[in-house]
Amino acid sequence: MKYMKYMKISLLIVLSGILICCDPIKTQNESAANSPVENFNNDWLVKAQDDTSWTATNIPHTPKIEPLIVNNQWQGSLSYKKIISATDPSKIYQIAFEGVMHEASVFLNGEFISKHEGGYLPFVVDITDRLTFDKENELMVVVNNLDNASIPPGKPLAGLDFNFYGGIYREVHLNELNKLHITHPNEANVAAGGGTLIHFDEVNNEIAKGFLKVHIENNHPTAKNASIKAVLKSATGEVLTFSSTPASISANSNQSITLELAIPNPTLWSIEKANLYELTTSLVSENAVVHTQVEKIGIRSINLTKNEFFLNSKKAYIRGTNRHQEYPYVGYAISKNANRRDAIKIKQAGFDLVRLSHYPQDESFLDACDELGILVMNAIPGWQFYGDSSFLANSYQDIRDMVRRDRNHPSVVFWEVSLNESPMTDDYMVKANEILKEELPFEDTYSAGWIDDDTYDLYIPARQHTKGPFYWNNYRTDERPLFIAEYGDWEYYAHNAGFNQKAYEGLKEEERTSRQLRAHGEKRLLQQALNFQEATNSNRKGANAIGDANWLMFDYNRGYTDDLEASGISDIFRIPKFAYYFYQSQRPPFDTLNLENAAGPMVKIATYWTENSDPTLKVYSNCEEVALYLNDELIDRKTAKRNNISDQLDFPPFNFDLKKFEKGELKVLGYINGQQVAQDLVSTPAQASKIALAIDISNTPISSAKADLVFVYAKIVDENGNLVIDSDALVTFSTDGGAFIGANPVKAEAGIATVLLKTSPINPANKIVATSTRLQSAQTSLK
Repeated sequence: MKYMKYMKISLLIVLSGILICCDPIKTQNESAANSPVENFNNDWLVKAQDDTSWTATNIPHTPKIEPLIVNNQWQGSLSYKKIISATDPSKIYQIAFEGVMHEASVFLNGEFISKHEGGYLPFVVDITDRLTFDKENELMVVVNNLDNASIPPGKPLAGLDFNFYGGIYREVHLNELNKLHITHPNEANVAAGGGTLIHFDEVNNEIAKGFLKVHIENNHPTAKNASIKAVLKSATGEVLTFSSTPASISANSNQSITLELAIPNPTLWSIEKANLYELTTSLVSENAVVHTQVEKIGIRSINLTKNEFFLNSKKAYIRGTNRHQEYPYVGYAISKNANRRDAIKIKQAGFDLVRLSHYPQDESFLDACDELGILVMNAIPGWQFYGDSSFLANSYQDIRDMVRRDRNHPSVVFWEVSLNESPMTDDYMVKANEILKEELPFEDTYSAGWIDDDTYDLYIPARQHTKGPFYWNNYRTDERPLFIAEYGDWEYYAHNAGFNQKAYEGLKEEERTSRQLRAHGEKRLLQQALNFQEATNSNRKGANAIGDANWLMFDYNRGYTDDLEASGISDIFRIPKFAYYFYQSQRPPFDTLNLENAAGPMVKIATYWTENSDPTLKVYSNCEEVALYLNDELIDRKTAKRNNISDQLDFPPFNFDLKKFEKGELKVLGYINGQQVAQDLVSTPAQASKIALAIDISNTPISSAKADLVFVYAKIVDENGNLVIDSDALVTFSTDGGAFIGANPVKAEAGIATVLLKTSPINPANKIVATSTRLQSAQTSLK
């Protein structure tokens, strides 16, 4: 097979077939076989370097609750400690950290064990030899997030243009393993090894052929026989079983067992239908299961040609966005559910792909992309900085760690092994690509880089790095494909879009930019949406790019200014702006079968319909026809008309000219094949009279097992429930559990006051109350 010539496999066990084992396999010490993970995120103590006392906390943890606008982020040293009890000296004990920002030294019972550099990827610490059994052990982790030119992204925070925050901000696990076990992918420093590696190199509707490679460690003083049993279960219940013959694993050694796989009539993973299989991999020794791992996988094929991208042999133009993983107040220390809710919002906005700018993000976000059918461009940490040999060594290790963690995710299709906007040397680019291909030695492993260089499979410039809208027509697609990795923001901010700026000559500087808060009002939000529309339309001219990703999905902090970077199509609280609905309208109405997490047929009136509104209305829709009513009187029913900034769009916006403002209700109906399929209403608001509460669940219920974070929105509405967009009422929130993070009370922005609620099983919240002077209060349940 193609992969064999690249891989150094110490042991190859060929598939014995799709079978049911003749001998029953018993589970030896069921909890150990399944590698139990203690609820290791609770009951930590933490103190800053200058503190004299410890404070109780849970993980994920951020060193400081920051203000909404962060321009002096906390930096320093923190110590965390936790008591561990271990009772079985025959086992292996590991601490697995998902993410610590960005230097961590680990101690057990006062003895130094190891140090890790890097803030965005996992690392594993074996504590077995330092444990005192049947007594309490003190684990201590000393972390710091000080500027460090050796740790990517390397650039000092004051000029980085995004925040990296601090602390043990992702989950931590205590793994108790048998001495014969499957390794952690980020533990074993073996190219294309560690944990499980699954790959399919022949995929069609009739058959999927590939392999499962499992890396095993034997810490026993004697050799052990071992075999692998793999059970693949589809979403509809079909079960396939694959088994290897036993192999001898030498004492105190590690090696791999590889099974060849053949899946008849596979259900393929795609953007439209994200079919996933459950893979259970069991390590068997002496007729007993000694270790089991369960993961979700997808079967799909990808192919990148000189100017086209194919998913499952179907050509696709990739509609994408960028994402920073930050939340207000808590920075990176967000829950796995919060990550999933972000992914759902990206899917609902109509995107096919998310670029992880500019670092690997929590694996729970990738899990959600797998589940939802969102392609991913994964990225190593880097932004406008190129360091010395220690920086390069850490960057190379980032590539390996990122690939080993994320290689089994069907959503990941491109690997950005490029230091974004940094002056990389030829040697660095060659080495980065060599490492990627060593870790994933397959024909469908595609690297991406921001420099137009032969070493990268995919060229990913930001629009501002090029020569304006005509660049795409002249790009040399005979050499390598192109994906526009960022567009829609900087070129309008800095006036290097190459567009006809005279169309905007009547606008002030702040009105012309794409950086618009919701508080900036209807006119400026419409201009932001128009900027994105114009750039999107231009990107498609010439048809040389395989896709594009706008900058960006959510507003975020840059860390050194007195304002938010506001070019998100949703604000930092995840509330959509008009531009969000432009992108949502570009998704075909029946392009996905997962309508719970996608828009389907939609219409959206881009106005607040107040006396300050422009009577020339814009309606975003993916319908064939749209009818507009004012106070139940039909104004017009029409199809969309194309112009020079919509001639490449699948679904141009609809425009209606009402000549003048008239108070009342606007209603739009969307039609496909003559049938009404969508509706939107907007009414002129009257005086603010009450609060309406909403909780951002995004099809993801609040966790009952772990701490969770959710946004709570207090909408200031009139007597009929219409949002009063100009209200800045001060709202006070209260709850019977949980804790509000950040400002409380908080002023409404564009009619909505938002608070961040942290819940936990220890302190659950059941109801929320919002009050404000001269407004009727509101109460809602979290159940």
